[in-house]
Amino acid sequence: MNHLPESILSAAQAQAEGSLLSARAFLHLASRSAVNQALTRLTRKGKLMRVTRGIYVVPVVSRFGARPPSTDAVIKAIESTSGEVIVANGAAEANALGLTSQVPIREVFLTSGRSRELQLGNRSVELKHGHRWQLVLGKRPAGMAIRALYSLGPEQAETALEILTTKLPPVEWAAMRAARAVLPGWIARAVSEASEHA
Repeated sequence: MNHLPESILSAAQAQAEGSLLSARAFLHLASRSAVNQALTRLTRKGKLMRVTRGIYVVPVVSRFGARPPSTDAVIKAIESTSGEVIVANGAAEANALGLTSQVPIREVFLTSGRSRELQLGNRSVELKHGHRWQLVLGKRPAGMAIRALYSLGPEQAETALEILTTKLPPVEWAAMRAARAVLPGWIARAVSEASEHA
């Protein structure tokens, strides 16, 4: 009797929610083709979910049934395994900062890695390769503000910056000013003007 699928599943279920699984992690148990077959079999049975080519996650099982891991958990797992910087896109940041009431329909993140799509059950999560300036301040409020401003555009920047002057502490304005050299020109100018009143 082949115990390989059971061994893989047991090891997978011992990991934190959203942990990424690939054949490479199980090559000490069997050949690559055997491991691939076991992963495919577990996916067909609903014990694993295929997120993208060659990458799997364990579904979260509750009394309501099985669901995919949270997007946050998967993003954190990608960051920790790949070393990528991954941040929410500008539309999501604008909503999070209270600059717009519009909630983005699609989950889109910017990454320092390659662009790709993840499938978490019936949710599609897009990772888009971001420009350096979009990632330079990371997840801190200053980085969120920069991405939000870009998403809103020059026409709405003044109103958005007025709101941000009441929300962001001086340390975040200092971080935005320090990053001006890599920002698009209109954002750098808008930050300079607004930070005088912050």
